[in-house]
Amino acid sequence: MSLINGKKIILVVASDGYQPIEYSVTKRMLENQGIKVITASNLPGGAVASDLSTTNVDVALDKITISEYDGIFFIGGPGAMKHLDNPNSYHILSQAKKLEIPYGGICIAPRILAKAYALEGKKATCWNDDNATAPIFDGFHVINEMKHDVVTDGLVVTANGPHVADQFAQGIIRVLTKKALQK
Repeated sequence: MSLINGKKIILVVASDGYQPIEYSVTKRMLENQGIKVITASNLPGGAVASDLSTTNVDVALDKITISEYDGIFFIGGPGAMKHLDNPNSYHILSQAKKLEIPYGGICIAPRILAKAYALEGKKATCWNDDNATAPIFDGFHVINEMKHDVVTDGLVVTANGPHVADQFAQGIIRVLTKKALQK
């Protein structure tokens, strides 16, 4: 039996405009390892992806007690900054960092982690087609590793887009296993 079988993690998606490949590939790969995936969003009910597909939302961000989970990871997409760049996300990430619960983000979502000071002093990567990531990373003291597709630093996993969703999921599996070995 795997060390991570039965672990419970949160994938956070924007209520409108999450990236469907990043979400579906990551979720499927984690579930294939026996990890229970809870979907969270800024609004309860359902979420609409950028391709107009939908997913059920299990819990709203403002209802999460992070200590009940083994990890939290933010999915990117065009709606991430509009719907997830907020005090609720910052608070949850702050708590995850404090409690040493694995966390991370893919695509544009690492910008939210940076703004929550959850990447301070960490190496990270992020989507940067608009050339706006470097100033955000610099402003929040993040070590810019944007030349890499996926970066893991301690228990933090960041990735730069849907083309590496499988590698992002593998990074999550590695940090969950690392955390399980520490216990």
